[in-house]
Amino acid sequence: MSSEYGQNIKLTVFGESHASAVGVVIEGLPAGEAIDEERIMNFMRRRMGGKAWSTPRKEEDRPEFLCGLLGGKTTGAALCAIIRNGNIRPSDYENMKNVPRPSHADYPAFVKYGGANDRSGGGQFSGRLTAPLCVAGAISEQILARKGINVAAHLSRAAGIDDTPFDPCDPDNGIFEKLKAKLFPTIDDTAGEEMIKKILEAKESLDSVGGIVECAVTGLGAGLGDPIFGSAESRISSMIFGIGGVRGIEFGAGFSAADMTGSVHNDPYCLIDSTVKTVTNNHGGIIGGLTSGMPIIFRAAFKPTPSIGLPQRSVDLDSLEETRLEIRGRHDPCIAVRAVPCVEAAAAVTVLDMVLGK
Repeated sequence: MSSEYGQNIKLTVFGESHASAVGVVIEGLPAGEAIDEERIMNFMRRRMGGKAWSTPRKEEDRPEFLCGLLGGKTTGAALCAIIRNGNIRPSDYENMKNVPRPSHADYPAFVKYGGANDRSGGGQFSGRLTAPLCVAGAISEQILARKGINVAAHLSRAAGIDDTPFDPCDPDNGIFEKLKAKLFPTIDDTAGEEMIKKILEAKESLDSVGGIVECAVTGLGAGLGDPIFGSAESRISSMIFGIGGVRGIEFGAGFSAADMTGSVHNDPYCLIDSTVKTVTNNHGGIIGGLTSGMPIIFRAAFKPTPSIGLPQRSVDLDSLEETRLEIRGRHDPCIAVRAVPCVEAAAAVTVLDMVLGK
């Protein structure tokens, strides 16, 4: 199934935007791992809406654990959690029942499922499905942290404004913790204020903007992953593209490597405390599909939110006539902001999957 992921742990997400709940099943977690539910809630709050620069739709997003946890520890059985959908307004989508929204999955999903799919709020294609992903990511981060592996992400670009990037060779774990406590997820507060200004301008104009999320993973040793189709990049990318709105991903120097010479792009090896490292990290912590022991650094690009209030062209699928569509509902003017913990969660789940298969 396309909603399943993993080799050593099996992750399944389920539900729809306006169904009674969304949820996650995680199989293969080691037994006896302590899981702090309040830390999970802290993670979930980073994804919540209700802020000026995000959707007005705000859900409590408190997971209900049906099985797999006992006394605050994993039992070794499949862990299942659901998150109730409470703040839903299907009436916002009545005028779009037969009219696909531009740059949404409405039309291809209509063709694939013969119109039987739930289109309210995007159904199974909604960003609402990132809530259970964040539950899995929060659990994975707690397990990884005990192994000395840390994961963090920030909004590195939005509306043409750039944040300070992570140090590619030595990201500061202190910055990681500060980022996770911030209301707006940038390293540079001034850059964050400029981003918010641009996002609110787009919102006022009934429009939207895109953004880029940068993620770092520290504490991984060398040799994780596999060559060719099982590469560490492939596995991370597969998870990242499971987040709605992702249009591209790059590792290390990424696409700018195409404009470099080999002498500039190559990362010379050196010894630091008798450990093999590289002087630079243009490879983003992965070479030949295997981790190099350097931090994994990657960036995911998010398109502008396709749900905008401006009139747009579309087609009535019943009458097969062109029509105009004005989208109602509660939407983010920049989905990249709330995608930051989602990218972090996807990376954490993937890294845990690789670590457990070592």
